[in-house]
Amino acid sequence: MFNFNFDKKTMYIIIGIMLLFLVMQYATNPGQLLGLLLSAPGVLIAITFHEFAHGYAAYKLGDDTAKRQGRLSLNPFAHLDPIGTLMLLVAGFGWGKPVEVDPRNYTRKISMEKGEAIVSLAGPLMNFILAIIFTLIYCAIYKFTSATFMASTVGTVIMLLISTTISINIGLGVFNLIPLPPLDGSKIIMPFLPYKAKEFFVNNEQIFYIVFVLIWITGIAGTIITPAINWVSKGVLALGKLIFGL
Repeated sequence: MFNFNFDKKTMYIIIGIMLLFLVMQYATNPGQLLGLLLSAPGVLIAITFHEFAHGYAAYKLGDDTAKRQGRLSLNPFAHLDPIGTLMLLVAGFGWGKPVEVDPRNYTRKISMEKGEAIVSLAGPLMNFILAIIFTLIYCAIYKFTSATFMASTVGTVIMLLISTTISINIGLGVFNLIPLPPLDGSKIIMPFLPYKAKEFFVNNEQIFYIVFVLIWITGIAGTIITPAINWVSKGVLALGKLIFGL
């Protein structure tokens, strides 16, 4: 759930410049271009299920906005944001078209704030679940197929597609947990903040947007989340190896 509330034109200019440099790098490096093609299926899966999870969680809490807008669908074209998808392809992180929700429709069994936290958490959680599922598939293929298949072109491509899908889902999940607007993490932490901290957070939301953009375009965001991505990746792989005795 990635939604900018400030000047989108400025943001898109920044993104456009970044994309231009990244595309130039890919154009001069066939190996990187091949990696880009291999990551496309993983990107479609990660974004589609991430946004679907947001909409489904909201629907289960009583808000049918996503359903009425056709977002309770696993059709990738219902969820892809052109620039966000390109960023995920070429930069390793990005976003889908935000799922609109109306917290006023949530069940009164929980507060709107907690409802928003649950809906926000659903996206990254779905990405981690997908990472586990594809890791189990990867380990199962490794365990039960022959060395000949693993060494073949088909086997190599299949394993690369699966491993890339795992990496993209973990990256998208961890990235969205950064507790800064407009990422999911900013809403997930809200119920746990003291009242004064919540008030400060809401009143200075635009400042947090600027902070996010700065750490993003300077690469600090990547430096911050890389250890978390590595930690989650090792944990998921360890789980797969444990289950299949590898």
